[in-house]
Amino acid sequence: MQIIQGTADFVLEGKNAVAIGKFDGIHQGHQKLLRCILEQKEAGYKALVFTFNPPPSVLFGTASGKELMTREEKRAAFSKMGIDILIEFPLNHKTAAIEPQDFIESVLAYRMKAAYIAAGTDVSFGAKGAGNYMLLKSMAAFCGYELQLIDKVCYNGREISSTYVREEVEKGHMREVKALLGTPYGICGRVVHGKRFGRTIGMPTVNLLPGRNKLLPPNGVYYSEVLMDGKGYKGITNIGYKPTVSEEMQIGAETYIYGFDQEVYGKEITVRLLEFKRPERKFAGKEELKAQMMKDIEDGMTFHTGYK
Repeated sequence: MQIIQGTADFVLEGKNAVAIGKFDGIHQGHQKLLRCILEQKEAGYKALVFTFNPPPSVLFGTASGKELMTREEKRAAFSKMGIDILIEFPLNHKTAAIEPQDFIESVLAYRMKAAYIAAGTDVSFGAKGAGNYMLLKSMAAFCGYELQLIDKVCYNGREISSTYVREEVEKGHMREVKALLGTPYGICGRVVHGKRFGRTIGMPTVNLLPGRNKLLPPNGVYYSEVLMDGKGYKGITNIGYKPTVSEEMQIGAETYIYGFDQEVYGKEITVRLLEFKRPERKFAGKEELKAQMMKDIEDGMTFHTGYK
């Protein structure tokens, strides 16, 4: 996948099928839109995703909180889906002031060679976000692109949105999050060294430090699965500060993989959270913690046997 970042001065060639948006979480609604541009590859188009860096909410100070996906996670997901070109358009006060009509003519039509655009009715672009679906529609013939309206996707009677997903993550409702995303909620990163407490009691763990802007569910223990080197492993994950064994206040994701005892420091892995088990708590001592960990593992094995 080609990534164009840090510059607004580019001109592409050929004909491209374009999707515009923030794509935080790449939920089921996003996926429906992205499938439309991917289908155009059969007709000789390249699938192109256009997004802003930083997001408008960050530039204008209206960001509501942390992100469902880090920049690296989003890039990896787009690449895996088959996106050909990802444009991370630099958003600053100059580029944010481009008038909507100029954005269509100079950026979409001229620079991106958009021949097909997939968009929802809530698409926005240009100065003050004034550009919308109706403007795209009115300029389609003049600029030479086909415009495809993408209907919203709903779950439990509510439109799926990044806000909806974020609410469920913050509640620890991981099954609902999976339904909205189409896949379990993942935390990606490189395995780092921990306190090695688990290894001293025969329960070695793998440790991740999530990106600082990554939205995490409530602290506690979760049934989980780990993707590593193209394989999947079942386990349990603690999200939090590990209060019994550490005074450090850096939040992490520590996972025990059933029957796994290999050195994996430095490897890139993804931890998927399947279901909340219990809150994080401080135990009276390490023996009490060990007993609870053994109980968590036993319960986890039972959970994974019936999980779908």
